[in-house]
Amino acid sequence: MNPHNRAGWMWEQAFEMLDEAERLQRRFFRLSTLPATGPSWQPPVDVLETTDRLVVLVALPGVAPEHVEVVAHDGALSVVGERPMPSAGGAALKRLEIPYGRFERRLDLPGGHYEIEARELTHGCLRLTLRKL
Repeated sequence: MNPHNRAGWMWEQAFEMLDEAERLQRRFFRLSTLPATGPSWQPPVDVLETTDRLVVLVALPGVAPEHVEVVAHDGALSVVGERPMPSAGGAALKRLEIPYGRFERRLDLPGGHYEIEARELTHGCLRLTLRKL
């Protein structure tokens, strides 16, 4: 690539970034070809820290609260559950981008001990508040 051709260089960089974003999406939202013995996808998370708490946000679109198990143990947090396939009601499935099936996300927590203080699943996002002990 000619270094003096800035427009061409910018387009090349943009396409490389889009390819990387797509690769990351496939990594986090991949469906398993294995039987349902293990998790088939990992939900994305955000972790925020204050002086006395951790707040963990887990993207779980369409997952009912009763289908989610949360465990904080030995310096790690595990979020496990299942997102069932939608009922098509006789309709033909044309596109499937949101992952379905068993999921599991395990996070190593920053040093210290934690207790799950609050758990709320609204608008497709699980919000966990962990109190530092």
